[in-house]
Amino acid sequence: MSELKNIDWSHLAFDYVKTDYNVRCAFDGSKWGDIQVSDSEYINLHMAASCLQYGQEIFEGQKAFRGKDGKVRLFRIEENCKRIQDSARGLMMEPIETEKFIEMAEKVIKLNARFIPPYGSGSSLYLRPLEIGVTPRVGVRSATDYLMLIFATPVGNYFAQGFTTCKVVIYREYDRAAPCGTGRWKVGGNYAGGLRATERAKQHGYSAALFLDPKEKKYLDECGPANFFIIEGDRYITPKSNSILPSITNMSLQQIAKDMGLKVECRPVPVEELAQADEAAECGTAAVATPISEVYDYDNDIHYVISKDGKPGPVVTELYQRLQAIQKGEAPDVHGWMREIDV
Repeated sequence: MSELKNIDWSHLAFDYVKTDYNVRCAFDGSKWGDIQVSDSEYINLHMAASCLQYGQEIFEGQKAFRGKDGKVRLFRIEENCKRIQDSARGLMMEPIETEKFIEMAEKVIKLNARFIPPYGSGSSLYLRPLEIGVTPRVGVRSATDYLMLIFATPVGNYFAQGFTTCKVVIYREYDRAAPCGTGRWKVGGNYAGGLRATERAKQHGYSAALFLDPKEKKYLDECGPANFFIIEGDRYITPKSNSILPSITNMSLQQIAKDMGLKVECRPVPVEELAQADEAAECGTAAVATPISEVYDYDNDIHYVISKDGKPGPVVTELYQRLQAIQKGEAPDVHGWMREIDV
């Protein structure tokens, strides 16, 4: 069993911490089998498995929280299930059954309950569902056999500095995904494809690269591994295209924005519109919402300064706080997003 004594719950990095168990389920070409519990961190995989040869690999990210009332709740598991099923169909893989996926998620939380960070620590239990093609392939074709695995690990803030502003940069020489490619599915290759731009951004002092649409290089796309949105007056505006992953966090923030009386617009957003933004942020499961103080257009040498004082704006701050309050059981879950887990 993994040790707990050295874990500082309030200062966790967003990184892997060994826990006690993971859960697995295999598809044998005709049906999904029984859920298996494992204490191994490793997968016995054929060297010619289709996930290694041809990239049949998809994943998800979701969080469970210890609430103010001591209860444990999982955030929007049904939406994560829909998205991994959609990703599976996109990569010609076998979609997991909804009931089985939810059962696996609940089981891995219960098995690792002692690793759920306490309320008030600012940390959460992160779940990583992963589906891979395991059939040996040399010719280019989809697998017939698949493995679904979910592991859990306690995590802190994605950005070590917490809820503070960051700066991002636009480089036109990099694409995250193709216009009609895999961008709208949660595929590991999309993230690998963005690593060069991300590393260059960090070398230049920025936290992430803000990608543009891969076809015309006119419109805002994703921000590193996250969705992007801006606030203009009473409008919440987020880019829309076939190459953007539909973020569950972004979807949730849009609903909260409507609850706050904001108008929500999902549409192509030209780069130049950054000059009109009152606030901006990247958003996703890992970071929730990270305010952006400046976007630097490297190729045109234009600095879009969004936060003049370098501090988070009031709207992004309220959006972030409202979502966090729902997740932590501090505010009513009026939209039914949280699933209570009996641990």
